[in-house]
Amino acid sequence: MKAIILLSAAQDASTGRVLTPRVEAQAIRIAAELGADMRGLHAGPVPEAIRPALGHGLTAASVIAMPQIADPVAALADAIAAGKPDIVLSGRRSEGASETGLLPYMLAERLGWPLLADAAALTYADGAFVADQALPKGLRRRIRASGPVIVTVHPAAPAPLPYAYGQARAGTIDITTPRIEGQPRAAPDVEERPHRPRARIMRHAAAGGTAAERLRAATEMAASTGGECLVGPGPDLAARAILAHLRRIGAL
Repeated sequence: MKAIILLSAAQDASTGRVLTPRVEAQAIRIAAELGADMRGLHAGPVPEAIRPALGHGLTAASVIAMPQIADPVAALADAIAAGKPDIVLSGRRSEGASETGLLPYMLAERLGWPLLADAAALTYADGAFVADQALPKGLRRRIRASGPVIVTVHPAAPAPLPYAYGQARAGTIDITTPRIEGQPRAAPDVEERPHRPRARIMRHAAAGGTAAERLRAATEMAASTGGECLVGPGPDLAARAILAHLRRIGAL
């Protein structure tokens, strides 16, 4: 079984130090537990930025040298297709850069491969990869797909293998240059607007009323003093005041 681990040039948000995102190190461990012949793959301008990943179990990695502004999807897809792996593992997103988390999905679309997202555990049985997908509130859902397949790893996956400095220095990094570099990323089509507070929801206004009734209800709410002040009320009077207020605001 052949596996490719997608690596990113992540940085520590506070120090700027190059590091390996935890989920990518967890992806390396998952590939190792599958017994796969694994290799790292990265596209970017600084090949040595991925060397820390070699200390978590990889022995070799390939780097596609390209400018930071270039789109790496085409080059990565070509490299993956040429390598003919059974599985491609990646983290959910990079850290400390302009990450969006869309790269695995764009690669799956370009290659026409299935994608198993947020895998907390992964096994291979009967010619298919079976993943326990992490869901909110600790739930799990078992999904499967035949290879080749792309898998994104969830932080709930098994912890990374211990880091070995000697292995990181001994690992090899091959550098290649694509024949046609990726096109610069298109500037996002965004529009900046000043912040404007949203209108308050008038809960006690009748939803089925006319426009005049809703306007009258909003006007009465704005003109109200917000309640009454009771000094030393008895239990019965206090309870009636609380119930009246809850009915007024629509809680009852």
